[in-house]
Amino acid sequence: MTVQNAWLRKIAEDPGHSQWYIKRFRDLAASGADLAGEARLVDTLVPRGARILDAGCGPGRVGGHLATLGHDVTGVDLDPELIAAAITDHPGPNWLVGDLTGLSLPGPPFDAIVCAGNVMTFAAPDTRVDILRGFATHLAPTGRAAIGFGAGRGYPFDEFLADVTTSGLTPDLLLSTWDLRPFTPDADFLVALLRHP
Repeated sequence: MTVQNAWLRKIAEDPGHSQWYIKRFRDLAASGADLAGEARLVDTLVPRGARILDAGCGPGRVGGHLATLGHDVTGVDLDPELIAAAITDHPGPNWLVGDLTGLSLPGPPFDAIVCAGNVMTFAAPDTRVDILRGFATHLAPTGRAAIGFGAGRGYPFDEFLADVTTSGLTPDLLLSTWDLRPFTPDADFLVALLRHP
């Protein structure tokens, strides 16, 4: 039995979920919440004007902030409602509806790829290595991919790291938060900075 992408399953069960998610982040932004932590980390990995892929971009908060810093951002998400919100709330980047499985984008490789918001845990388990291979294909030789997700979401960290190796990437640095706290065996969150071997 094939396990469906968990985000698609969620919106099939609750057709209003995407709009709830969009409103949640609009409300957080309006309240002054700091929503740019992931973008700040990724910005430190690249030169000015870098080409960045926001993989599983949702309503665009990470890629949108990176674009305001002068980067050339492409965001991809499989949910058309989230992409519509990204276009409305964060004009400028190239926002695309698409599945990260079998990702094939034109143009030169990306200087950085960011995959935040537990995106990898929503992916169907039998697609995760393919997604990581797609990242490897789209990442410049000296580029970095930053992938973050929480524990207890059906994708153990050691399994993810094994998939990273299978995909042709290698860990460069493991953190437990987007604000650079070291990863420890009991961490409940992982931010993995990956590179080509």
